[in-house]
Amino acid sequence: MPFRRPELSDSAQALLDAVVAISSDLDLGSVLTRIVEAACQLTDAQYGAVGVIGADGNLAEFITHGLDPHEREQIGSPPHGRGILRLLIDHPEPLRLEDLSQHPESYGFPPNHPPMRSFLGVPVRIRGTVFGNLYLTEKAHGQFDEDDTRLVEALASAAGFVIENARAYTLSERRRQWLQATADLVEDLQPPLDTGVALQRIAHSALAVARARCTAIVRTAGDPEAASDAAVLAAATTDVDSLRDQVAVLLRGLGGAVHEPVDVDDGAVRALVVPLRAHLTDPTALITFFADEHNALEVEERELLISFADQAALALDRAQAVADRAELAVISDRERIARDLHDTVIQRLFATGLTLQAVSSGVSDPGVAARVARAVDDLDQVVRDIRGTIFELRHTGGESLQAQVRDLVREYARFLGWAPVVRVEGPVDTAVRPEVAEHFVPVLREALSNLSRHAEARAAWVRVAIDGGELVLEVSDDGVGPTQGASHSGLRNARGRAAGLGGTSALTRREGGGSVFSWRVPV
Repeated sequence: MPFRRPELSDSAQALLDAVVAISSDLDLGSVLTRIVEAACQLTDAQYGAVGVIGADGNLAEFITHGLDPHEREQIGSPPHGRGILRLLIDHPEPLRLEDLSQHPESYGFPPNHPPMRSFLGVPVRIRGTVFGNLYLTEKAHGQFDEDDTRLVEALASAAGFVIENARAYTLSERRRQWLQATADLVEDLQPPLDTGVALQRIAHSALAVARARCTAIVRTAGDPEAASDAAVLAAATTDVDSLRDQVAVLLRGLGGAVHEPVDVDDGAVRALVVPLRAHLTDPTALITFFADEHNALEVEERELLISFADQAALALDRAQAVADRAELAVISDRERIARDLHDTVIQRLFATGLTLQAVSSGVSDPGVAARVARAVDDLDQVVRDIRGTIFELRHTGGESLQAQVRDLVREYARFLGWAPVVRVEGPVDTAVRPEVAEHFVPVLREALSNLSRHAEARAAWVRVAIDGGELVLEVSDDGVGPTQGASHSGLRNARGRAAGLGGTSALTRREGGGSVFSWRVPV
């Protein structure tokens, strides 16, 4: 029930009730709605609106009263501040008109706008600065008079304080939301972390808190001609194709590279482009696309979004730094093992082999001499295997060819029920060109597939070697051997691949039973 003091006049009581009503909420949108409703009730106006002036001097928000949803839809987009509305923006003093349509500045009304004659406009100030204007039209009985002007001015004065409190509360709440989003993001971006997943989380977090239309994280380039080719690394939208087109046009307009936050508002697109200032990843930027509706806290929201992007970049750098440190530790450990194998194990094996050779020269029994010679050959093979392991340990440029060979053998070991023996000889990781390796892996897969399906073997040996300037692949087994007259499409493909690289391929019978598949191409 409204508070009432007997000594107050009806107008003063109405004003007091209006002030109490607009003070009962801290949400800025609700406060503005209550203000325009209270102004209409005080003056018996059929229509009312409050226009919030943006940073560019135009109306950033326009909240109406008296129009039903269908009428608002028929009118179209809200006004931006022309005609009479511009007159009040440029000259913030109360304006009272008997017939709005007769004023020389009266223009810009859309076709479906309801007819309006009587008009009262009053500025709303916050600490001396004009926040916006109250617009009232179509007084129920007659024209707006001096009493109406004084009442609305008093309401506008009180509204200034209420709006200031609501803005402070809204800003503090938005800051809390952004801080919470930043804290949650930093918590999510813990190493080990895939960069693509991290960028996707940043895009979705920004979309949720900024209340934007869509967001994207793109790779930026310094060359303006390359701007259209900037890759969309992450997107929070339901229409990725349309987003890619918008990003390409936007970046071409910016010249590609983005070093500082940039506001874009060309009539077709409203966006904020913020660089992610990460030092350990590729140059990227967060693009936030906004809908046509403006925000009264646009400047503050912009700073909060920029701060969020900076914190996200720091989290990316931290995750990448931890990942790099872990990788460096692994590389250092592998290098130490490789060095120990080379400097200690291989030298001891050489010494042992030399000792055995020296011993064999003084042995008169041919059988013993042959056994010593075989032991020396075995040591030589061990040395070659260790050298292959050293090459693999020191290979850091992505997945090595040796690793792919061993992975394939482990994969087919599940089908065979036993693991073929793998022997790698020579620097296959450094001597084999990528275009050769691209054909080598499918050929090995086909050889292992034939082994598992047709050989009926109980043992197999895979040899990969650099021999005489050629990459040699041999897959031998103790199975049934080649079937007379059989022709497999996979073997034909292997021969075709070898011929295309200037090499050869053959399937022959193994001495002692089984088959030998060989594939040789120049490196």
